Amino acid sequence: MPKRRDILAIVLIVLPWTLLITVWHQSAIAPLLAIRKACHHLVKEIFIIPERLAVRHHRLSDDGVEGKREAGGQAQDSKEYCASDKDIVEVVRTEYVYTRPPPWSDVLPTIHIITPTYSRPVQKAELTRLANTFLHIPNLHWILVEDSQRRTPLVTRLLRETGLNYTHLNVETPRNYKLRGDTRDPRIPRGTMQRNLALRWLRETFSANSSQAGIVYFADDDNTYSLELFEEMRSTRKVSVWPVAFVGGLRYESPKVNAAGKVYGWKTVFDPHRPFAIDMAGFAINLRLILFKPQAYFKLRGVKGGYQESSLLRELVTLNDLEPKAANCTKVVGLGPAEGKTSESPDKCNQRSCLNHQKKEGQGGGWGSYERGFNPSD
Repeated sequence: MPKRRDILAIVLIVLPWTLLITVWHQSAIAPLLAIRKACHHLVKEIFIIPERLAVRHHRLSDDGVEGKREAGGQAQDSKEYCASDKDIVEVVRTEYVYTRPPPWSDVLPTIHIITPTYSRPVQKAELTRLANTFLHIPNLHWILVEDSQRRTPLVTRLLRETGLNYTHLNVETPRNYKLRGDTRDPRIPRGTMQRNLALRWLRETFSANSSQAGIVYFADDDNTYSLELFEEMRSTRKVSVWPVAFVGGLRYESPKVNAAGKVYGWKTVFDPHRPFAIDMAGFAINLRLILFKPQAYFKLRGVKGGYQESSLLRELVTLNDLEPKAANCTKVVGLGPAEGKTSESPDKCNQRSCLNHQKKEGQGGGWGSYERGFNPSD
């Protein structure tokens, strides 16, 4: 039978080790329990919408950026330990939550983006891509003009769901005015009347004496745009210009800028002697200039392919007035459509290949009805 002294010695030896092992075990398992709980919470945040799974984004809490970073780090760690819970899915029925544009600023000028569009199989895809870009730009107003007899439900619904500030207009191009694929055809290029209707809407909505600061930009729905481009154009005093990629049979077209920062010519192969040998995506105009010169429109008749831009700009400015952006036109911030790409080098691009790669096909339309969906006082 053990003596009392031996029992006391055993207790004094075993007890500290027992406490030490208990504390170590709790400290080692606590993070795993926390991760498992976070993992289960992450799985609960997953909800199902038609044809895809989407993860609901948490709004930034009152804790600020640090709180967001901590939440992001926890979610990332949680995904590594979610293998055991992959079969646990709780479906939460909810509406799709679109990202909303940045808050409106009273300091920044409004960028009025004019986009002509027409019905085709890829129309919704093209407009969705544009909308997803525009959602990142503060103080943006999208003027979308359909080439149709009436505003279509597809475009109406898409605009409403984006959350953007927009005006939805429509005007149908008369059939006898539409191009038929021949560059020598005298009929007007696509989008001409739609752009003119948007210019008319701006002049009817804003007074020439208004203090409303704004920039006007023509963004076709088959192009891609850098976010940097919109910040570049926001400081436009008259007309600003920059390079555009994948047009005119070249990797990019660009204004030529001298050491004094003035435009003196054009890097292009297709008819470089045009007054303004520039693509529609390569310039922006100050709204006040549009308002002060009401005669400035895109010409409907007597304009060759590739001269639409010149027909408007020559009514607004001279070559000396142009303001080169994008680091004096050394950076490409606008991309033409994918079908505008060419693998030919500039030296090998002849007149015929340039014509084949021009995106100056297109039609326009006569005056039509429009909806004032944007309030400049908002």
